Formats: sequence, C-alpha cells, structure tokens
Amino acid sequence: MKRIAKLLFCLVFIPAAPFLSAAQVITVSTDGSISSIQQAIELAEPGDVIEVQAGTYVANNLEITKPLTLRGINRPLIDGNGEGTILVIRADNVTVQGFELRNTGRSYVRDYAAILIDQARDFVVEDNHLFNVFFGIYLAETDAGIVRNNHIESYDRREASSGNGIHLWYVRNPRIIGNRVTGMRDGIYLEFVENARIHSNISNGNNRYGLHYMFSNGGTYYDNTFRENGAGVAVMYSENVDMKNNLFEHNWGPSSYGLLLKDMRQSNIEGNRFYKNTVAIYSESSTNILIKGNHIEQNGWAVNIKSSSARNHFSENNFIENSFDVRTDSPRNNNVFEGNYWSHYEGYDLDRNGIGDVPYRPVSLFSVIIEKQPESLILMRSMFIRLLDTAERIMPVLTPKTLYDEQPKMHRIQ
Repeated sequence: MKRIAKLLFCLVFIPAAPFLSAAQVITVSTDGSISSIQQAIELAEPGDVIEVQAGTYVANNLEITKPLTLRGINRPLIDGNGEGTILVIRADNVTVQGFELRNTGRSYVRDYAAILIDQARDFVVEDNHLFNVFFGIYLAETDAGIVRNNHIESYDRREASSGNGIHLWYVRNPRIIGNRVTGMRDGIYLEFVENARIHSNISNGNNRYGLHYMFSNGGTYYDNTFRENGAGVAVMYSENVDMKNNLFEHNWGPSSYGLLLKDMRQSNIEGNRFYKNTVAIYSESSTNILIKGNHIEQNGWAVNIKSSSARNHFSENNFIENSFDVRTDSPRNNNVFEGNYWSHYEGYDLDRNGIGDVPYRPVSLFSVIIEKQPESLILMRSMFIRLLDTAERIMPVLTPKTLYDEQPKMHRIQ
C-alpha cells in the first residue's frame, strides 16, 4: 500500500515535461499562398524550416531574429536590386543554405553585404552562390559559426570600390571551409579573430589579398589555394598562427608576394608550395617563425627578409630555380638557415652523407647590386654576373658574412 501511495503522489505532484512541438515547414513559392520570404520569416516560430522554391525574389534587408533554417530548393535567386544588405541574421542557431544572392547595395561609408551575421553564434551558411556583391558574407561579433562551400564572385576591379568576400570582425572560433572567392578586394579578411580554422578554400583573382590576417591569434589555415591575387596572402600583427599545406601561386606584381609576414610572432609555416610569385615569402619585424618543409620554386625572390626580423628558422625547405634565393637589407643576419636544398648550390659532398661539405651563401652579389641599381637587372644572365657572384661566395665582401646554410642538402627533400 505504501508503494502505491508513493506512486500516486509522484503522478500528482511532479510536473510533466513541457510539450515539445515538431518543427514546422513553411513553403515559399512565387505562385503559392506564401510568396514572400519576409512573410514566411514573420510567420515562422523558433526552430521552423522555411523552404524557398525556385524562382526570383526581389528583396533586401530581410532580418532573422529567431532560430530558423532558411533552405533554398533548386537554388532560388534573391535579388537585392542594388539596395542595402540582402539578408541580416541576428539570432543564434540559424542555417542558410542553397540560395543564389545577387546585387547588394554599394557604398563608401557602409559595408553592405549579401549575408550579414551580427552578434550570433552556432550558425551555418553553406552552399550559397553570391554574385555582384559589395561584401559577400560578413561576420560581426560572432562565435562558433560555419561558412562552408559557398561561391562568392564580383566584378569590380577597383580596390577602393570593392569589398571582401568573407569578412570577419571580432569573431571567435569560426570555421571557413571549402569556399571559392574571386573578384573581391580581399578574398578572406580577418580582424580581431580568435582561433579561426580556415581550410580547403580557393581564393583567386582578388584585387588585393587572397587572405588578409590582422590582429588575429591562435588560428590555423591549411589546404587552401591562393592564386593570381594582387598580393597573395598577408598575415600581420598576430601570433601563434599555423600556415600549412597551402598553395601560393602566380601572385605577380610590383608589390606582390606569395606570403607577407609583418609583426608576426611564434608561428609555423610548414608544407606549403610557393610557385611563380614575385616574392615567395616576405618578412618584416617578425620573430620566432618556423619555416620548414616548404617547396619554393620559380619565384622572383624566394625570401626577402628584413633586418627587423630575427630568430626565424628556415629548415628542410626546397629552393628550386628561383631567380634569387634570399634578399636582405642588412650586412648582419639574425636568422637561421639550416639543412635546406638549394638548386643553385655548386658545392660537393666528398663523404657522401647527402650534405654539402661547404656552406651555401644564398644572398648573391647581383641581388645587392639590383637593390641599389634596379636597371642592372638586364645583365642577369650574363657571364660577368656569374663570375662576380662566384667570387663573392668564395670571399664575401658586400653580402652578409653570417647568412649561410652550413648544412645544405645535396638532393631535393621529399
């Protein structure tokens, strides 16, 4: 009897769990009862799914302020008609996928975007196509969001009047995965970002940088391609950044780099390929950077390292057929070059241990001459210049005496 009484007490006095209704699917179509995306957003309850059927929807400043999934079926087009931002997200747990968005507004004072995510977390923006936009996807003060498999393209070739493809400002823990960005100012731009994971993106043909990293610590970017941008990639005023297994290629121009480092600290550059850039790696005021296991081939300058950079370590890299291997502006060297392969090395290996018996000096006399007299570049392939470089390497006078690789590898490092 006591057990029965206790059971009855529990049934009467313990409150039941709240009723959880299943998510509702709201369908939007150009000829249906709901033909407006804004109308569907207003009708939806938190957690609902809005499915937008194929067609063209002219709209801008669509605002989501509750958790929703906005899903395009057969890639419907949202045309911003050249006015303002198209879609604004100001809620957590929002997903936007499967749309084409075109024609944002453009302004010199406002950052109009195809998709703006403002002060939200745990969102997903994926599989969208964005064309003729000022900014593409703009993240402001967000946390733990995913931007994945989007295609962003614009056509304004003027840097001053173009925005960034994926723009992150005061963002924590973002994941930027598998996107393709072209024709923007910067393909991907980060400012005050913590712990970014940027991988498997293709950023090509952008007006300035394929990736621009500013005041952002603790991130990783890997397996990306940065091709034919105005100046490749710039990583500035940051620390603890890992840069691995990326391809930097065909970033040509009078001020162009594969990778520009400025005021960087405690970071790694490993396993990347630098192919046919004006300068593969440029370093200014950067310290304690490990540059290891990279393939640096057929660039104008393989490395341009300023005297303000110190305690950087270059090891196990392949320097292959670059016009110039290393350039510096100081007779002193505060960095380490050790155990690299240099295709221009002409030394010998009598003990056959795979390491050259004489050090390699990668700064050529001709590179010093060019820095002071650029017009002398016309003599680059002449026999006279080869003789000067050989004499300087044997008995250095004008090139840094302490900048050498004491253990150059005889064979390309696999």
